[in-house]
Amino acid sequence: MLTDVDLPAPGLLWTRWATLSATMTGIDRGERWSVDERGARRDDPELGWARFALLDGRRAVLYGARADHHTETGLDADPLTGAPDWLPWADLGPLAESDRLGFVIWHENGRWSRVRQQRHYDDGMAGLLAPLLTEEQTVTALRGVLPATELRGLRDIAAELLHAAVRGEVDAEHFEALLGDAVDIGAALAAAARGGIVPGTRPPRIEPGQRPPMRRVRRLSQGEHDRLVWGAMHEATELRRPPPPDTEELGALVHWLQERAPGGDGRCSLLAYADATSFSAQPGEHPPADQPGEERYAGFRRLTELVRALRRAESDPRYGRWLFLRVETSATKFRVERCYDSWPAWWHDDGVSGPWRTNLQEEMEARGRQWRPPWTPLLDPEVAYRPTS
Repeated sequence: MLTDVDLPAPGLLWTRWATLSATMTGIDRGERWSVDERGARRDDPELGWARFALLDGRRAVLYGARADHHTETGLDADPLTGAPDWLPWADLGPLAESDRLGFVIWHENGRWSRVRQQRHYDDGMAGLLAPLLTEEQTVTALRGVLPATELRGLRDIAAELLHAAVRGEVDAEHFEALLGDAVDIGAALAAAARGGIVPGTRPPRIEPGQRPPMRRVRRLSQGEHDRLVWGAMHEATELRRPPPPDTEELGALVHWLQERAPGGDGRCSLLAYADATSFSAQPGEHPPADQPGEERYAGFRRLTELVRALRRAESDPRYGRWLFLRVETSATKFRVERCYDSWPAWWHDDGVSGPWRTNLQEEMEARGRQWRPPWTPLLDPEVAYRPTS
C-alpha cells in the first residue's frame, strides 16, 4: 500500500539542492551537498545519506537512509514493495537487499509517494533534507555557510542567488556577493553548471529503470537478524568440553590483573569478548586500574594483547576457541570462566552492539561440527530473506 508524501515539487527541490551544492563547493565544503551525472547527493556522517534524481517529464526519485539505520529493528523489511517499474532498480535493489535503504520516495502524476510504513519511524529523510523543504530554510542554509559575524544583511543576497537559480541565471556575481573573497568562483560555477542553474545548462537526468524479474526480499533487517542470533546465544547452554591446559599466557594475564588491582590488594575483574578480529571489555566489580603516568589506552592495548595470546594458546581445532572470558583474581588465587557457545549473564547486552555475525560464522566454521552450538544455522545470511519459489 502506498501513501502520499509532502515534499516540494521536484524542480524546486532540485534547484535548492543544486544551489546549496554550488555554494558549498565554492568554499571547498562540497562533500555534504553535491551533484554529478547521476543526480544530487547528500552525505552527512552524523545524519546519513540521500540521493535525488530527475527522470523524463515530471518523474523523480529520492532515496537514502539514516546513519544508524542498520541498528534498527521492527522496520518494514522491504521499502520497494509496490514501487513503480521505472525506478533505478539497479541502484535500489542491492541497497535494499543489504539493508542500507531507509526510504524510497518517487514523484509521478503530480505527487510524491512511498510505500506505507507499518509503524511510525523516523527514517531520517526530514533531517537530511531540512535545508531544502522551504525557500526560507534554504536561504538560511545559504547564509549559514559563513561565520555568524558575517551573516548580517546577507538574507536578501542569499534569496537573490536562489531566485536566480530558479531562473537558470546564476553567475559569478551571485557567488561573490554572498561569499566575498572566500569563494573559488571557478569551482562554484562548475558545480552550478553540473546542477543546470547557469545559462545554457540543464539538470542531469537518468534513464528509467527496469524492475528485475526476481529479487531477494528481506524479511529481517540487519538489526533484527543480529537480535535473532544474540537472543539464541542468550538461551544457549555450554557444550561439555575438556578444560584447556594451564598455560604461561594465563599466568601472564592473571599477574597483570593482580598488579592492576584498583584497591592494591590483588582483587581485579576482567570481562572480555574476543574473536579473530574484534575485542571488547566491560567493567567488572574490580576493573583494572591505570597506572600513574601511563600513556592513554596503553593499559587497554596491553590487555588486548594478553587476552588474544591466551585465546590462541587455549584454542583447539576440535572444540574451537572461547568467545567470552571472565577472570576474577585475588592476591593469591584466581577464577576463570570461558564461554564458547553462549552469551553469559554477566556480559551486559545493550540491545544494539554484540558479536558480528560474520565473525561468529568464521569461529563456528573453525570448529568440529559436533562442537557448534544450536544457533549456528541462524548465522546463514539467507535467514534474513523471504523464501523464493
